[in-house]
Amino acid sequence: MQTRAVALQERPVGMPKTSDFQILTQELPDPGDGEIQVKNVCMSVDPYMRGRMVDRKSYVPPFQIGEVLSGGSIGQVSKSNHADFAEGDYVSSHYGWREAYTAPVQGIEKLGNIVVAPSHYLGAIGMPGMTAYAGLLEVGALKEGETVYVSGAAGAVGSIVGQIAKIKNCRVLGSAGSADKVALLSGELGFDYAFDYHDGSILQHLREGAPDGLDVYFDNVGADHLQAAIMHMRQFGRIPLCGAIAQYNDTEPRPGPNNLAVAIGLGLTLRGFIVSHFNELKDQFRSDMENWVTGGQVISKETVYDGIENAGNAFIGLFTGANTGKMVVNFE
Repeated sequence: MQTRAVALQERPVGMPKTSDFQILTQELPDPGDGEIQVKNVCMSVDPYMRGRMVDRKSYVPPFQIGEVLSGGSIGQVSKSNHADFAEGDYVSSHYGWREAYTAPVQGIEKLGNIVVAPSHYLGAIGMPGMTAYAGLLEVGALKEGETVYVSGAAGAVGSIVGQIAKIKNCRVLGSAGSADKVALLSGELGFDYAFDYHDGSILQHLREGAPDGLDVYFDNVGADHLQAAIMHMRQFGRIPLCGAIAQYNDTEPRPGPNNLAVAIGLGLTLRGFIVSHFNELKDQFRSDMENWVTGGQVISKETVYDGIENAGNAFIGLFTGANTGKMVVNFE
């Protein structure tokens, strides 16, 4: 039996191109002892993967040329040679970027009863949702009634951050890159103030939307967004540093914020994190987020590309503003 997968053909320089990716056809073996065979239903593309396409040391190893890429996926077991997994079970794994796979069960999570569409376990109830949950509530130490600003607010993580903050009775500001996304934030997602960061001064928008300052800034963008937020933080404010998507395709180092001295007098906390720092919250997160999604308190927005041949285009779309909410590649 054959299946298709995506490998890195060239390391991207600047903005990724479709020619940086190649489709491979591979044999799919039957599962050996302790192995399962899985047909992927959908897969995730995420901004952090851009860093893995550069040959440098990081918290995860770089992708290798010619090697099948990896990333989050949801699939169904098609054959099992392991007592704990049955045909039809939904599983979550890092064997994305391929239509199907045969592998040992280590690192593969059986999802059990899923209460919404499988793709939501890549988004709101998956890694991006967990990132928002841990970053806002643990790193950001959010308190009820505070004022929160999130950049990249229409993306997979940012859209969940804002909605969790609203559940916690906070005032929420968000920035995005188009009028349609701003309308989504201030309308369906319930943000108190939303703006297009192309439209005038970011700092002026923050002053308008939060006249008394910010308690938490959830940073997905870095660069000028981070600089503006630092200037508008309240005393003892917290800044979870989740991402810096404005800089991921830079070919030269970009100057950092030149106002970090402000953090000294205000007693600000700037803390970087990745989601795996908070694995102990996984069960609590899934319970809370499933309840919020099924109860309508969190809306899980998605942008869907169909077919593995469009996986590269979906990934590139993360950096051109093509996604609203979670970017998903669907195989069914």
